Amino acid sequence: MKKNEPHIESELIAGLTRSDHSSFQLLFDYYSEPLFLFALSYLKSKDTAEDLVQEVFLKIWNNRKSLRTDTCFRSYLFTIALNSVYKHFNKLAKLNELKHDLLVGFSDSEIDLNDHSDYQALIDKLNELVSRMPEKRRHVFTKKKFEGKSLKEIAEELDITPKTVEYHITEAMKFLKQEFEKFRIEGMVFFYLFIQGE
Repeated sequence: MKKNEPHIESELIAGLTRSDHSSFQLLFDYYSEPLFLFALSYLKSKDTAEDLVQEVFLKIWNNRKSLRTDTCFRSYLFTIALNSVYKHFNKLAKLNELKHDLLVGFSDSEIDLNDHSDYQALIDKLNELVSRMPEKRRHVFTKKKFEGKSLKEIAEELDITPKTVEYHITEAMKFLKQEFEKFRIEGMVFFYLFIQGE
């Protein structure tokens, strides 16, 4: 798409509205790299940027029947990408805020959250311990404690029983309590922080 680019692009968009896969593929081939570089400039992660490109084009495909050939497809595409970037950062900020709120309870211990090194050590330790959990347990714990989902929702998403969800959460709590006690943090405070809201 160089010469007569607008004309060719409008034809491809028209094809896309008719669910023509080759038109979609050509648009993807043309725009995926600049879109990836755009996302990477914000996200600083190749994997996250690649995921965003896939997400954007999935939205394009899902909304293909409502696309207009008389609008700038590039602007439309990059607007979706920018909104996805904002969504990513909002989700990240919410998660960081949740982690912060969980750790505030440790301020009664000898760990001073006003000391950046102590606070970062707690965040790093929490992330490390969650990453060490078995895969299914990690998914259950993250969905319950960081995403705020109910036992029923988690059970349906992971195709397991609510009892299995409860088991994984209980085992995850035991593991975290033991490990944070080793980390010289008041174990009961940590347990209280996670156990509330179950």
